[in-house]
Amino acid sequence: MIRLVAGLGNPGPEYAGTRHNAGFWWVDALAALRGARLLPERSCHGHLARVNRGEGPLWLLQPMTFMNRSGQAVAALARFYKIAPGEILVVHDDLDLPPGQARLKCGGSSGGHNGLKDIQAQLGTADFWRLRLGIGHPGVKAEVVDYVLRKPPAEEREALAACIDRTLQAHAELLAGDMERATMKIHAGPQRPKPPRGSAAPSLSSMPPEVAS
Repeated sequence: MIRLVAGLGNPGPEYAGTRHNAGFWWVDALAALRGARLLPERSCHGHLARVNRGEGPLWLLQPMTFMNRSGQAVAALARFYKIAPGEILVVHDDLDLPPGQARLKCGGSSGGHNGLKDIQAQLGTADFWRLRLGIGHPGVKAEVVDYVLRKPPAEEREALAACIDRTLQAHAELLAGDMERATMKIHAGPQRPKPPRGSAAPSLSSMPPEVAS
């Protein structure tokens, strides 16, 4: 069972729409879905919401420590409420996935993500769950910092928004700890658009030779 969901990002209006804040967007959407309100909480260095449920409270967290110190907020809350690493879900942006794709995993490396690095260091383990939201890659390593701190163009932002909506459809399974079923839903990917009614996909025989070859 997941007891803490932490969405990663940077505080302040200048970062609100940037790619690095995809984790914040997901937690905002989950809070709205569950009728919760994120409020500043100094003791955990972030914005916090409590969702009451029969099996115990669910905590939603947005660290306000800037990305590279995300672990300070996550670890503080985990220690206070005695939340085990395996009961934590961290939602974050991921350069290795294109916009619109998402992946769920437990443990593993940080992949160079500074927020994950700090959480691993503060918890003393990498064995927590991660929901990776694809933001794409600029193609050149030297451009990564500027890329994640820029706002995506409309097409990418729409793909991210659709990805958030789709992955939230697995939130019940995620929170219940049914990770196998949650993974199936999340990894299924966006549905392909249906062709217009009455149209048929072209056959290879009807294509020009240079296309069919």
